[in-house]
Amino acid sequence: MGKVIAVYSMKGGVGKSSLAVNLAEAAAQKGRALLWDVDAQGAASFLLGDSARGHKAQRIFAKDIDPAEVVEPTDVPGLDLIAADLSLRHLDAALADDKPKRLRKLLEGLAPDYERIILDCPPGLGELSDQIFRAADILVVPVAPAPLAIRTLDQVRAHLAEARGKKAPVLLPVFSMVDRRKGLHREMLAAHADWPAIPQASVVEQMGVKQAPLVHFAPKSPAAEAVADVWRRVEAALG
Repeated sequence: MGKVIAVYSMKGGVGKSSLAVNLAEAAAQKGRALLWDVDAQGAASFLLGDSARGHKAQRIFAKDIDPAEVVEPTDVPGLDLIAADLSLRHLDAALADDKPKRLRKLLEGLAPDYERIILDCPPGLGELSDQIFRAADILVVPVAPAPLAIRTLDQVRAHLAEARGKKAPVLLPVFSMVDRRKGLHREMLAAHADWPAIPQASVVEQMGVKQAPLVHFAPKSPAAEAVADVWRRVEAALG
């Protein structure tokens, strides 16, 4: 059964989708992998060359469509995609009166076909995020190196402890968009020396132009090496 890796952050604009795409590519190097984009913005889908094709994404949750029917192959060998579209913008409201384990059951139906399933999650904290917390084996949380971002991470930790307790997924914080020229960034890294860190780099922005993971066009870049380090830690956490 495939393990579920959720790339999640309460805050947007922290490189979440680019990290999800790069981790999905790393997963596909080891076995068959699926990236499920559940963020209405569809950034991860775009970074893999997919454009919105109607309003099918939310219908998966309404049981109108079997998730397997909307799985698409990508240009990354071994990696499939369930793309997002704007219909997901109402997903929290649609799930509010639904069974709290809907997402987990959908993932259980997909898991036999994949070794790793990566979720690109929308920012915020609501019904969908709670369903993600129930379904995921590990949460990879990109965090900007700033005090307010650390405070937000602490809020997520507190919520997981209260809502899930011992059943909470493993939480892996990752510093993102790091600029070591900035004193505050260096201080944050020193205070959390055991966290992996992904640099702020133009090659990450180029993913939007290339519509491909980093290793496809900048495999020796510091950003690609940092992502590889994150993936090693994810695999170690999953055992």
